[in-house]
Amino acid sequence: MQLCFAAEGDDREFPLLEVLDVTIVDRTSGRRHRGIVGNNFSSYLRDYDFSVLLPAAGGSLPEDFGDLHGKLFQHFLDSEAYRERYAGSPVVCISVSTSRTYERTGTVHPILGVEYRQDELSLTDAYFGRMGLRVRYFMPPGSVAPLAFYFRGDLLGDYTDLQLVGTISTMETFQKIYRPEVYNANSAAPSVYRPSLERQDFSRTLIDYDREERSRLAITQGRWTDEHFMQPHGEELARWAAGAASAHDPALAR
Repeated sequence: MQLCFAAEGDDREFPLLEVLDVTIVDRTSGRRHRGIVGNNFSSYLRDYDFSVLLPAAGGSLPEDFGDLHGKLFQHFLDSEAYRERYAGSPVVCISVSTSRTYERTGTVHPILGVEYRQDELSLTDAYFGRMGLRVRYFMPPGSVAPLAFYFRGDLLGDYTDLQLVGTISTMETFQKIYRPEVYNANSAAPSVYRPSLERQDFSRTLIDYDREERSRLAITQGRWTDEHFMQPHGEELARWAAGAASAHDPALAR
């Protein structure tokens, strides 16, 4: 998503966020099937919020934390530009939190697998809530840890089984690289589960992902966002946000 401002200048355009758009190819027939948009999620403004704004708050959470990002995201989903390109609402699929405990429920979906429920909401859950997204946690068949699915609408009813398979296969591959201690563990999550990056019983992938470098990149991108987005356009964005419909924070529990 590229955000364009009316004013001329070097900072007129800003790369606000990126998502993945999955296409599933039937290798037998050659037919292409549309998957779910979303999957992985990258946002310069989110990096600013978590890596610049939050540390500057000195340990306290700003009352409007994530509000501007949430309103911009929801405005994008409700825009004609989004509807012209994407048929359905996005699903963002990320790792479960290592600071929370998850308990298995009695719900089992044939594609998504066993559902888990979190002991309490995380800051990430609240942030995605500002974006109008709710969350459910499922451990798909053959997986070893639950994934967090953030969605708008009905996760179980709005998508075909094939579309859900496309998102699961895409994001489980990502997470095995990002967090092999959790998603490439040698044993599956028990009924009460606390993810840990300190776990040693896992298999390493052939791809070396540098989490420390990603953390440094988040700070760099956050500062760049401050310089090229918030400073030159902050007042204009504040006026727009004040006039926009309030970003709702839906109950994140099912």
